Amino acid sequence: MCGDGILMEEFITQQEITKQYDIAAALKGETAGKRACVITFGCQQNEHDSQRIAGALQLCGYELTDDSSLADMIIINTCAIREHAEVRALSEAGQFKGRKQQNRSIKIGVCGCMAQQAHRREQIYKSYPYVDFIFGTDMHHRLPEIVQTVLNSKKRVSFITDKPHNEFGVISEGMPVCRDSKYKAWVPVMYGCNNFCTYCVVPYARGHERSRNSADVLAEVKGLVEQGYKDITLLGQNVNSYNGGCDFATLLTQCASFDGEYRMRFMTSHPKDASSALIDAIAQNEKIAKHFHLPVQSGSNRILKLMNRKYTREQYLEKAFEIKQKNPDISLTTDIIIGFPTETDEDFADTMSLVKQVGFDMIYTFIYSPRVGTVAAKMEGQIPKEVSNQRFKALSDMENDLAQELNYKFIGKKMRVLSDGISKNGTYCGRCTQNKIVNFDKPIPAGEFADVLIETVGSYQLNGKII
Repeated sequence: MCGDGILMEEFITQQEITKQYDIAAALKGETAGKRACVITFGCQQNEHDSQRIAGALQLCGYELTDDSSLADMIIINTCAIREHAEVRALSEAGQFKGRKQQNRSIKIGVCGCMAQQAHRREQIYKSYPYVDFIFGTDMHHRLPEIVQTVLNSKKRVSFITDKPHNEFGVISEGMPVCRDSKYKAWVPVMYGCNNFCTYCVVPYARGHERSRNSADVLAEVKGLVEQGYKDITLLGQNVNSYNGGCDFATLLTQCASFDGEYRMRFMTSHPKDASSALIDAIAQNEKIAKHFHLPVQSGSNRILKLMNRKYTREQYLEKAFEIKQKNPDISLTTDIIIGFPTETDEDFADTMSLVKQVGFDMIYTFIYSPRVGTVAAKMEGQIPKEVSNQRFKALSDMENDLAQELNYKFIGKKMRVLSDGISKNGTYCGRCTQNKIVNFDKPIPAGEFADVLIETVGSYQLNGKII
């Protein structure tokens, strides 16, 4: 059984949480009849952060809306992992200039990883004067206080920690979460990162690694299962380094021990910390999804060293083969960065050969994007865009063929599928334990399990009929 962990200064006290609830209660008279909209960019952690933001806004008396044109309070939750995500977020903020000119009472805020970066904050201050407030990634628990300050201030306000990146970051329990699904849920188990990959801003935007107490995680998961949630994902920048009273394999096993039909997932893993105990846990527990996302980033040892990934190609292959050997039906997915500084044709060929050796069910491929403040952004040998684009296409074309070949083994098999209802293109679909999209022939309510006999496959989907 997991232990309780050790409370540290980064844990927000119950007194502080009670204070935020009191502020929220006092705000309800002022916010009655008003609406709030949260716009999200980025990863699953950002999605969960937005659910916490939405929960706090509801606590303050706002009615939530997905239509920003109806909102009196608009919060843009940003991502900084790639330049494209930052540009999209800034473009979104720019669209509200006209609304602000028409109605000065509308409040516009920016938060998230991009807001945590000094150069982006300066850009917002200078170029987006209609943005009323900014708050950092460790300020979500103070949102009632932030809202109160914004509503009562005639000046722009900022809630950003002044601590260095290796010291900032908190853990808060007890604030509400407004989940956007009745059967799928994100559950963060740890925050921040200590790895300092040379291309990545996460340690600077999210702070140092810190883990929730296992008792709090288990209580949250148990509550979700009792509420009928069927697909629960444990989140962390590097879940393998979880240290909240037990190791991650033990935590995952405990989360998969409650009564009822549901699946436990997790992301994201760092290869250097993916333990044999975790691989064994997946093999031994049917409630743990047979899907492992293990980012490799490059197949070249030279590039891996420049990236500060702390493992070699050979070590990654050993781990990938162990995963597949112990879990024959597992879906193994990865991230790969194309065009890292100084990447040669030979380095890229190493990546292509690793992909062939492993046999990934899906690759999330990204063209390298320099991030201000990272080591890689200052490296000589930045790769021309046209070269990166050519390599991106070559890898994508190869993976499309490899993924379809891997899916052939599912033809004729019965798959247990959690329905997502009707997709945007009008088909009935869901996901199996391998996290693959499964299309089927009859309507099944979203959030219910069904058995599907697989008849045909594509590169990234399975097709069949309800049994």
